[in-house]
Amino acid sequence: MKPVGFAALAFVVSSCAPSLTREGTIETARSYTQVEWIPENRHILHGKDANGMEVHTPDRTLLYYEERGGWWTPKEPAKSMPYKWGGFDTPKSFLTGLKEGKKAGDVATMWKKRTGDAAVSTEAVGIDCSGFISRCWNLPRPYSTRQLPQICDQLESWDELRAGDILLKPGHVLLFEKWSPDRRTVIGYEAGPVPFWRVHAFRNDRDRLLREGYTPWRYRGLKD
Repeated sequence: MKPVGFAALAFVVSSCAPSLTREGTIETARSYTQVEWIPENRHILHGKDANGMEVHTPDRTLLYYEERGGWWTPKEPAKSMPYKWGGFDTPKSFLTGLKEGKKAGDVATMWKKRTGDAAVSTEAVGIDCSGFISRCWNLPRPYSTRQLPQICDQLESWDELRAGDILLKPGHVLLFEKWSPDRRTVIGYEAGPVPFWRVHAFRNDRDRLLREGYTPWRYRGLKD
């Protein structure tokens, strides 16, 4: 099959994705933080699923498996969608998956990071950082952090950032919403890795993000 060039790829995305506004992007992001659910014991897995894929859900027993950041407990109300390596769920599909007995999330272990797409479990539900951005932008499929630059333009300055833009570094991506009044703090949303393992609103120091290697980008299909 002939490879799809960057220009053709951008055309396909813009043709398939519904009309997108900055306000809609932020509304979608916020909806992921508002998902309410009651965890059950059957939603926990620390080991291999039926297909032999290793899964570690971010429940509070996660620490016993040498991973940090577990946050939910069976029978206690939980809010927000859990992180899942390779996840691309909507709030609706996440809740449907839980009813079917699927596992609630799957953290990004070192083994999964080395293995990549081949380490995605079909028996867990949730969303990862780039899947979250892809959903916020109404994309027809998940775009990895490596692929996002193919459908975006890098901004010349952080001062150009507007709601719905992203801050990207190798392996992770953040959704920008706004600046603090002094413009020193970035306010936004992310499907957070350790120690959060869920979608959450964040506030992060601009200088710290610069030191960590983040750069500002804008999706070409985003309407003002």
